[in-house]
Amino acid sequence: MKTVIVGGVAGGASAAARLRRLDESAEIVMFERGEYISFANCGLPYYIGGEIVKKSALALQTPQSFRSRFNVDVRVNSEVTAIDRAAKTVTVNSKERGEYTESYDKLILSPGAAPIVPNMEGADLDRVFTLRNIPDTIKIKEYVEEEFPGSAVVVGGGYIGVEMAENLKKAGVEVTIVELADHVIAPLDYDMACDVHRHLREKGVTLILQNGVQSIAEEGSKLKVTLSSGQVETDMVILAVGVRPDTALAKEAGLTLNPRGAIVVDEHMLTSDPDIYAVGDAVEITDFVTGQKGYIPLAGPANKQGRIAADNICGIPSVYKNTQGSSILKVFDMTVATTGVNERTAKAAGLNYDKVYTYSNSHASYYPGSTGMSIKTIYEKGTVRILGAQIVGFDGVDKRCDVLATAIRAGMTASDLCDLELCYAPPFGSAKDPVNFVGYVIENTLSGQVKNFFWDDVASLPRDGSVTLLDVRTDSERANGQYIEGFLHIPVDELRQRAGELDKSKPVYIHCRTGLRSYVACRMLAGMGFDCYNLSGGWRLYESILSETKSPEHGCYDPN
Repeated sequence: MKTVIVGGVAGGASAAARLRRLDESAEIVMFERGEYISFANCGLPYYIGGEIVKKSALALQTPQSFRSRFNVDVRVNSEVTAIDRAAKTVTVNSKERGEYTESYDKLILSPGAAPIVPNMEGADLDRVFTLRNIPDTIKIKEYVEEEFPGSAVVVGGGYIGVEMAENLKKAGVEVTIVELADHVIAPLDYDMACDVHRHLREKGVTLILQNGVQSIAEEGSKLKVTLSSGQVETDMVILAVGVRPDTALAKEAGLTLNPRGAIVVDEHMLTSDPDIYAVGDAVEITDFVTGQKGYIPLAGPANKQGRIAADNICGIPSVYKNTQGSSILKVFDMTVATTGVNERTAKAAGLNYDKVYTYSNSHASYYPGSTGMSIKTIYEKGTVRILGAQIVGFDGVDKRCDVLATAIRAGMTASDLCDLELCYAPPFGSAKDPVNFVGYVIENTLSGQVKNFFWDDVASLPRDGSVTLLDVRTDSERANGQYIEGFLHIPVDELRQRAGELDKSKPVYIHCRTGLRSYVACRMLAGMGFDCYNLSGGWRLYESILSETKSPEHGCYDPN
């Protein structure tokens, strides 16, 4: 059996290694158009910022090491330009050997994704960069170290855009992110992104939201970036508006693609040709939660898909069980993690869902160093299965999102989250873990122990006296104008004694800082015959969103 693999990195390299482990006698040939077959593309921004010091650390395997360990015929600087499906050959344009053909019994395509370069004036200027591979990284780093740019505009606020903003800032460059949407990091919902916006600004990054780049032009020693509204002058531009599946080769070979250009594969990673497999950032996926077709380019799925393609070539009927979209991002010292669907996706897919917001400490509050994390959890009404989670915080975000990702994969419910026995010691967690709290809050909601209202309901609550609006925080929390207009103030610890000041005939809408004390207040008043509603996520979430909406960077931007 002779298998030819087009492209390395996550999917192709994983497939090659798995093939060899399964069949010592197999002939395996891997073609890579560049000089690196397996590199840490997720680590590229951190080399630019100096977190990763040695360039050699980015190359996970060299052609020589891969050949020595796995006996794979690795041919770098060799681009596959055509596939003859009838003859079962590929045409190769090699830097060393020129053009030639290579036969195959099975073919694995792992071409990855390419950065989207907007069709606009100035996208091809020398000081306009994209980031896909090690040569791109070296080009950016050399420019920063040799030309000492004072400023940079990053076009796009996705994962790469935010990581580039952080690392350019660490390299001494003043950074502006321009994002067409109303928030950065698309897998987050807007309400969860507001904390990220605040943190980026605190770290000195300028945000220009709901605004797009129209053109880039040389203007003296500067680049003039013209936006939908306004202009920005800068020394360099990073285009990070997203990626597209790099599938021209597959298209020319007549393989089935979806409307976005991703290669259509079955659960075995097999394309429309019975002898051609495709893996990684070039393929269409099925969303694990919604069951809908989509495109989610991530390294974890690419590695799994490479392994599965190799299994099937070797006669092991492995299947790929869809993509969940679990991902995590470092934003300076903040951590952002997501898994499953967000609220926008759930709504668009027509899911019968509800949500809760919780705010928990990373570990026992009495042990030094505890920090808070904000969690938004999407669950299915009826089944109460967990559908998605977003977490923004600092310490311990990763492990909580991993637990919730596992819960989604296992079809677990809110009750199952309550039952989880997770590791506890004061430096690492709490006896009631943040994940347990998510389950408790959902269970309380479903059992009628509490009724929730949300940050976007606050403005429409009547201020005509027909309902009671109640703030149960302390006096110090409410000081300096930190309150919602129209809310009566009674601290929770005084509420039993002062409940007589409230009218039992009126519904009571209650908030505290995070939603915990207001839940206690709801239970207290409900026991006295009041009809109560709790602000899920509390003042902390509401204030974060309110302050973001009022920020000068939100919406159109005009430096003048």
